[in-house]
Formats: sequence, structure tokens, C-alpha cells
Amino acid sequence: MGQLQIDPDSHLQTKQSILRHARLVQFAQDCKRFIKTQPIGAISIIFILFVIVIAIFAPLIAPYDPVAQNREAFLASPSASHLMGTDDLGRDVFSRIIHGSRISLLVGFASVGFSMIFGIIFGVVSGYFGRWLDMVIQRLMDAIMAIPPLILALFIAALLGPAIQNVIIALVIVETPRFARIVRGEMLRIRELNYVEASRSVGASAIRIIWKHALPNMLAPIIILASLAFGASIIAEASLSFLGIGTPPPHPSWGLMLSGASRYMENAPWLVLFPGLALGFCVLAFNLLGDSLRDYLDPKLSS
Repeated sequence: MGQLQIDPDSHLQTKQSILRHARLVQFAQDCKRFIKTQPIGAISIIFILFVIVIAIFAPLIAPYDPVAQNREAFLASPSASHLMGTDDLGRDVFSRIIHGSRISLLVGFASVGFSMIFGIIFGVVSGYFGRWLDMVIQRLMDAIMAIPPLILALFIAALLGPAIQNVIIALVIVETPRFARIVRGEMLRIRELNYVEASRSVGASAIRIIWKHALPNMLAPIIILASLAFGASIIAEASLSFLGIGTPPPHPSWGLMLSGASRYMENAPWLVLFPGLALGFCVLAFNLLGDSLRDYLDPKLSS
């Protein structure tokens, strides 16, 4: 009788499929537990996904061109043809709010994403290698954090000029030190753990230790900080646009809409109401999500 032959490639594929299935089962269980223990966070995620879908399909959802002017409908009140009325140039407020979600999410994702990347790099290098690198990086972070965030963002945006990419650059500079501080603190804790010392003793490189051991163990505080920073970025973009040094017209930024509506608050309150509600609910959703993630990922911090 011949011996039973086992295909190593088939065995490896089977093992990988089992691992993928186990990860999917674990992910589903984590989602159910999060929904059960953090219902407000689950509602916030649904709202955020709803806003993302609206931003992606804004050209299909918006009934009008957000920058098109209708000279026959200046400051028209909400009606069937214009659900949220029109502004002083006859532009449809509902269409501008829908397209404005694109700018808010773009600034939020870009600023938080780049801040996270730079913050992780600076924090890991500072916390793991220490010595003069730690001193130089932390003094630079201290110098940035010594200035109030909005004032610093205002100065950088005014220096670079009104443009969406300049707003993102300003917010990245402002938010990076916060990520760097969190990552540095986690790195100082992780590098002294026994399994990290064991990896170092058997000759593991710094890059391998950071990639395999440090980063996976510091994801929780980074995710929490990112969700909270997202709401702050949206508020900062709206504030800079309100002051005229953020998103330039005629782009439909929520802050720019509020700035133009300030002159018509008594005669056309819908110009302030609807953009303000969109901005407020969006920021509230990210803040509530951040609080829920904090309580879920680290129950010791829950009040």
C-alpha cells in the first residue's frame, strides 16, 4: 500500500482559511458586544456611516448645483422646491450642506490620518530610542503645544493662504504633538515589558520589535484619540472658514455658510440653523464615538 501524501500547499491554505474564519467570528462577537455595551457609540457609528455615504454620493443626492445662483429665489424660505431654503445668492442650502460634508470629512480624514502617521513616527522614535532624540523631539512638541491650537492653526492658515490643503497642513501641525505624546508614553511602557526584553535578547531588530510588539499594543489609545481629534478637526476647519482663511468661496464649507449667514440671522434664520445643526451633529457623533471607544477598549476609564 502506498503512503498517504499530504499536499503542503493545501494544508497551508486550509490553515489560513481557518484563521480567517476565526478572525471573522471574533470580529462579529466584538461588534455584538460593542453594540450591547455601548449603544450610543453604535448609533454614532451609524450616523457617521450615513454622513460618509451622503458625502460620497453628494452629486447624486443634491437636487441642485451647490454653487449655482438662482436670481429669482434670493433668501427663499424652506419649501418643497428648496427643502432648506436658499441663501443671499439664491443657492440651495440643502445642496450646499450635502456637498459641504465632503469638505468636512476630507479635512477630518486627511488631517487626522497624517497627524496619526507623523505622531506615531515621532512618538515611537522618541520613546524607544530615548536620549538626545527624545529630548529634541519632545522640546519641539512642547513648543507647538505651548501655543493654543486654534491660534496656531489660524496663524499657519493665514500664512499659507485660504485653501483646503493649507487648512489640512495647519491642522496636521497642530494635532501631531498630541499623537506623539500618547505614542511616546505607550512606547516607554511597552519597551520595558518582559516579552519585549526577551525579543531584544534573542537579537530581534528595533523595527521588528516596534512593528510586531509595540504598534499592536498601542492601537487602542490611538484609535480613541483619532476619533476625538476628528471632531476637533471639523470644528477647526469650520472656524477657519468662518474667519475667511479656511476653505475659499464658492466651495460649500459649513463654516463659510455660517459666516455668510451671520448677516441674515433675523430675516433668514434657516441659513444659520441648518449648517449649524449639520456641524453640531457631526462633531457630536465623533465625540460620542470617542467616549464609547474609550469605555469599551479600557473599561477602567469608564465613569
